[in-house]
Amino acid sequence: MSKAKEIVRRIGVFLGEVGTEFRKTSWPERRELMESTTVVISFIALPVRVVLVCDKVIRFVLALVRA
Repeated sequence: MSKAKEIVRRIGVFLGEVGTEFRKTSWPERRELMESTTVVISFIALPVRVVLVCDKVIRFVLALVRA
């Protein structure tokens, strides 16, 4: 078997396995998806606020040092 045919065969096997795994996937209901999205956004918002406050404090301290 030539190298090109072997590569094509292996790609076909891989894509077949991907399809099999894709069919095993369980998709969330709309309500569950919305709840999960809300939780993720909430948990992201907290560190964003912390970084924002730290940035403001550092800018304030640097402004005092420069003055």
